[in-house]
Amino acid sequence: MNEKLLEIHRTMVRIRVFEERVQELFLARRLPGFVHLYLGMEAIAAGVCAALRPDDYITSTHRGHGHAIAKGVDLDRLMAELYGKETGVCQGIGGSMHVADFSLGMLGANGIVAAGCGIAAGAGLSAAYRRSQQVAICFFGDGGINKGTIHESLNFAAARKLPVVYVCENNRYAQYTAIERTTPAVELTSRAYGYGIDGVSVDGNDAAAVYATSSSAIERARAGGGPTLLVADTYRFGGHFVGDAEEYRTKEEVAEARGRDPIARLEARLLDEGLLDDAVRAHTWAEAAAEVAAAESFAESSPDPDPALLAALTRD
Repeated sequence: MNEKLLEIHRTMVRIRVFEERVQELFLARRLPGFVHLYLGMEAIAAGVCAALRPDDYITSTHRGHGHAIAKGVDLDRLMAELYGKETGVCQGIGGSMHVADFSLGMLGANGIVAAGCGIAAGAGLSAAYRRSQQVAICFFGDGGINKGTIHESLNFAAARKLPVVYVCENNRYAQYTAIERTTPAVELTSRAYGYGIDGVSVDGNDAAAVYATSSSAIERARAGGGPTLLVADTYRFGGHFVGDAEEYRTKEEVAEARGRDPIARLEARLLDEGLLDDAVRAHTWAEAAAEVAAAESFAESSPDPDPALLAALTRD
């Protein structure tokens, strides 16, 4: 468990450093399109993916960089994808909201809210049919909990006892709307009961708790016990997208949430238990910064995609 927590810490730091640099690059107008950052939510992706096998599957959301990094997507290729370069993980034509790497079981981020739910159910059905004991993780936000897709997927997965864990990242806001304004039953695990599956809640800012809780759900799914709805309560540090004016929440609320920083919380535990010291912590952050800087240089020097590629895909 100690080594696993250190692994999770390294992953969280890599996500944090990557996302902070992406924010700077976007504000400097060096990245095209929009970016939706995972800052403040790192414990969920890192904790859940640490419990997976390399051949397990995940589906992601428009806020997918953290999931991609936690599943092992190469930072060079991820950054190049955000730059829209040919060396990107999707050859520069997917962009921030559509990152995928099938070779790692990363079945794609998705610009459509809750669209990954059906994809995860399909991956779970495939695994069950092949008896491969693979598990699919479906990451989605609290804004997706009211979409029809999630209910259809939960019902199907429950009826077939598919090896899928639905991870609801409850950051309290669907774009700009507080969950209390759209969801009468804010205890989201209650949604599981109508499908006869387990509904489990976890503090999404507690990396150790996320790892332990998701490990149980994943092993149950792997053993044929069917799906779980895992609700991880968290908070995104930034707005819905970089540049969001954030008029829907107060500065005091954001500051209070930043006081529950999941990385600082894990580091405090590791330091207290003697698993981490200041030198190792500094090295972890420096190593992540160097890796992200190298990814940026790689992306900057990479060629743009050949327009013929897009034309060919359009014809297909």
